Amino acid sequence: MLMFILRRLLSAIPTLILVSLFVFTLQKLLPGDPVLAMAGEERDPAVMEYLRDKYRLNDPVPLQYLNWVGNVLKGDFGTSLRTEQPVTTLLASKLPVTLELAVFALLIALLIGIPTGIISAVRKGTAVDYGANIVALSGISIPHFWLGLLLIMIFAVKLHWLPASGFVPMGEDFGQNLKTLILPAFVLGAGLSGILMRHTRSAMLEVLRTDYVRTARAKGLLPHTVILKHALRNALMPIVTLTTLLFGELLGGAVLTEQVFSIPGFGKMIVDAVFNRDYAVVQGVVLCVAIGFLLLNLLADVLYRMINPRLRNAS
Repeated sequence: MLMFILRRLLSAIPTLILVSLFVFTLQKLLPGDPVLAMAGEERDPAVMEYLRDKYRLNDPVPLQYLNWVGNVLKGDFGTSLRTEQPVTTLLASKLPVTLELAVFALLIALLIGIPTGIISAVRKGTAVDYGANIVALSGISIPHFWLGLLLIMIFAVKLHWLPASGFVPMGEDFGQNLKTLILPAFVLGAGLSGILMRHTRSAMLEVLRTDYVRTARAKGLLPHTVILKHALRNALMPIVTLTTLLFGELLGGAVLTEQVFSIPGFGKMIVDAVFNRDYAVVQGVVLCVAIGFLLLNLLADVLYRMINPRLRNAS
């Protein structure tokens, strides 16, 4: 297993290099000049030239890329052009917020999507199956920002049960932290639960038609034993893949939800960075999310081998 993990980590290096090239090149194509925003209203030529020299913006683009990569390998993602704070510090302050929101949302999606998918597959063609499919398609189709605003209107404005926006760190007040995360996590989890439900249903329907499931039923095993021990375990492979990809999507794709609920995470930070031409922050966030995706794919492969014993001796 250790050699397998090491091989996968080595194979991820070319991917990271391509991602870094892609990110660095695209941000150079963005319109606008960050120096103009930093120089103030007067835009003194001397000040602008000083800023270009300070942030090495006068260097050739290939040299800028090599300098950036060299600093990243040392753990230095650069300095924010807007706040003049180290990007590493900004990432360290925002990452726990987005991670907590993503974990909470994924738990909601798993608790709703997988049981619903199993029940829908077992009761295929019944009213329960049709109802579950309607709910799942609704969850996938409803835009996050609309659902978020609707929940704010109901639970914050009308009922006063939950706060409309904001975030309280877990270390300060655990109860208030949960209250601030319930609505945004449900908004994100509702859409993901629909996706998980559909994939779980498809995987379970395929497994329930196999010979070993029919044999287990013929032996007189209890229905829940057949479904949970024999069918679900073999249907978990595509679900594991989907879950890891969805978690990676949550890390980098909760932009609208974080904006609606004023959650100070990765999504809000990267939107602010793009608007302010803060290239160093954009590069740091995207590269961090890319590394997260690669690690999640590695985790999925490790879980494959734990779930399916036939893969443990594979190369």
